[in-house]
Amino acid sequence: MKKLMILLIVISMFFVVPAAIAYQQGDYELTLGGSGSSDESFDGTVFNIEAGLGYFITENFEAVWRQGISYADNPGNNDWNASTRLSLDYNFNMGSWYPYLGVNIGYLYGDTVEEQFIAGPEAGVKIFVNETTFILAGIEYQFLFENPKDADDNFDDGRFVYLLGIGFTF
Repeated sequence: MKKLMILLIVISMFFVVPAAIAYQQGDYELTLGGSGSSDESFDGTVFNIEAGLGYFITENFEAVWRQGISYADNPGNNDWNASTRLSLDYNFNMGSWYPYLGVNIGYLYGDTVEEQFIAGPEAGVKIFVNETTFILAGIEYQFLFENPKDADDNFDDGRFVYLLGIGFTF
């Protein structure tokens, strides 16, 4: 089922009528994404949301604040986890497609995780559907560490974080 959903999303991206745009220094963008699941009786429900606010330092370099929150409502127990990250991304202007590469650093916290720092590379693409709205697909590799001395040792023990959402420029 997962493979079918991913295939449908990828195929639908080719039917988007892209609009050519160009970022300018001083532009902002807001990104939103989310997901959720429940069992058949709605006893075990999980929600995930991700939001980001970006500012273009130049036409290509963007500073981004990202906030992710997950909430699990399980029988007898409610848990939440979150991460707050700062990123620096380079956006490649390809008309209506804007691939990006960058790095991020932040903090992971909540009920079911060990609170610690996270950092790593990220990549993705923004596909504009009009002058102010785009579809966003991204991936981050996050490695976790409690102090900077441990960062090198923990790089191989990271995790991947995926994002599919919508964004708006203003």
